[in-house]
Amino acid sequence: MPMAVVIASNLRKEIAGEPLFDGVSFKVERRDRVALSGPNGAGKTTLLRALMRETRLDGGKLAFAKGTRVALHDQRPPLQRGLTLREYVLAGAADLVTVEEELRALERAMAGGAHDTTTLARYSDAQARLEHAGGYDWRDRATAVVRGLGFADSDLDRHLDSFSGGELTRASLARALGGDPDLILLDEPTNHLDVTRLEWLEQELASLDAAVVLVAHDRWFLEAVANATLELEAGRSTYFAGPWHAWRREKAERAAHAAKTAARVSADIERLERFVARFRYKKSKAKQAQAKLTQIARLDEERAEARGEYNLLTRRARSLGFEFLNPPRSGRTVVEVEDAKLAAGDKHLIERGALAIDRGEHVALIGPNGSGKTTLLETMLGYREPLAGRVRLGHGVIPAYFSQHELELDEKLTVLETVLKRTDLQRPQAQKLLGRFLFSGWEAHEKSVAVLSGGERRRLTLALVVASGANFLVLDEPTNHLDLESREALEEAVEAFPGTVLLVSHDRALLDAVAERTFAIEDGAINAYNGGWADFVARRAELDRPPEPVRQEKPRKRARPEGAKGGPNPLEEIEARIGEQEQVVASLERSLADDWSDADKIAAHRRARDELQSLLARWEELLEAASAS
Repeated sequence: MPMAVVIASNLRKEIAGEPLFDGVSFKVERRDRVALSGPNGAGKTTLLRALMRETRLDGGKLAFAKGTRVALHDQRPPLQRGLTLREYVLAGAADLVTVEEELRALERAMAGGAHDTTTLARYSDAQARLEHAGGYDWRDRATAVVRGLGFADSDLDRHLDSFSGGELTRASLARALGGDPDLILLDEPTNHLDVTRLEWLEQELASLDAAVVLVAHDRWFLEAVANATLELEAGRSTYFAGPWHAWRREKAERAAHAAKTAARVSADIERLERFVARFRYKKSKAKQAQAKLTQIARLDEERAEARGEYNLLTRRARSLGFEFLNPPRSGRTVVEVEDAKLAAGDKHLIERGALAIDRGEHVALIGPNGSGKTTLLETMLGYREPLAGRVRLGHGVIPAYFSQHELELDEKLTVLETVLKRTDLQRPQAQKLLGRFLFSGWEAHEKSVAVLSGGERRRLTLALVVASGANFLVLDEPTNHLDLESREALEEAVEAFPGTVLLVSHDRALLDAVAERTFAIEDGAINAYNGGWADFVARRAELDRPPEPVRQEKPRKRARPEGAKGGPNPLEEIEARIGEQEQVVASLERSLADDWSDADKIAAHRRARDELQSLLARWEELLEAASAS
């Protein structure tokens, strides 16, 4: 029977005397993977630190199983900068060093004749603990985690103060995973990971014999990892056992039920108010009218509760309101790369780059960290020169670049001044735009750009892209620092954008929704794939699969060409094929309605839909030919 690693009962946390959350209760068992969900400021990071015993709670109780070892990864940089990477990661497993020392001491005692029950039990417990971590090879496993997160063997003996901020974040994650804890707490573990490392992390978390509580905004990652959700919102919590997509569906169903309840109660209130208005001053009906007034008051509370529930479940007022301006038309070819050779400093990135993007296409650019994605974008936009080859924008192309670095903001200006200077918007329009991007009110508008946080800078830069009027959007990691609702809003807007889009992102859900084609930087070349992320994964698996042995088959009779004597009517034949293909597409759509996370099903659906479109196009050709004759 599963054992609870931690049980939380009625947890309460106050900030400046006001409750951040209250009445939070849940249980986490070994092998649970709990997604901690909720808007920014709901207390997710605070709860993780409380589970780590770093933050004091103001009420409630946390009960841990005996001997539970807890590890936390968050966005704070390591404090021990004088350590090497190896020393820092292995320090997260200090208890395993203690267990090794205890085993050696017990073995010496047993060799000296100590065979009492207590000594044997201690030895058995210590041996079981070490075996759970991989035996005496646990150090090798810990360093394997470091490699899995993208570090080279040569990095192990580098000191932490020689690493970048992103590398330090990955080092913290390696330390949390490498020490064989019973409870792993992960705050945004997907930050600074490319897709290869994200996939490795998903597999690693699936294999661990531990409980995991995590905060993440990557929908694909949540779907792959989480088997339960704990949502914090408006100070209260909701626990749901099941995969991420089932939680989202459940939440939508609850919102629909709350909306129906509010509508039904409003109708009851209106009916009762009509009765009261008609009879409250009539003596024979006065008592009934008074009773109806009491009933109205009760129903009013019920309606307020239903509306409050609906507002919580559909919390969109604070998500970004994306609206792209209708862009001018560009030439047919938007950007073209021919035989390009690109480098960053002394590092050669792309040796033989070639691609072309046509007007109106929405394409993704993917590749490991350091493969040259940003360098290629900046070369396309003229910020860099290729070492060889040609890179050019087409006629009438107006690009807007959403950069990872946001160096283009003038820090001497206020937020509102920035929008007025960088767009053609008048003050009321600029203020409305800023309101959509969570800069509400005079104080937010007059805030200096120099003091904006990282997330505020991202939102301001996105606002400028939205209002630019460009016809070619070049988006480099646009979802960083955005919550789930804002990511989904961005996804909907980019899908609807009538111009051309080139997207770089580690958000695989966004890549799959937006991209019609995918360019992958692989081994110094740019390879093109049809479709979005799921299609790319399916094609990659197909290329990695060993070829099937060739089977000798009997020669088949050649099929008659369409229209040949003795053959079926071509129109009737293709209409039959269309009917069959429509059934295939419908069947796949029914299957996907229950689980959108299956990459193979998504890819199969795209292929089936494309095949249906080809059949319909062929049917139209045959129909025109038949009409002409």
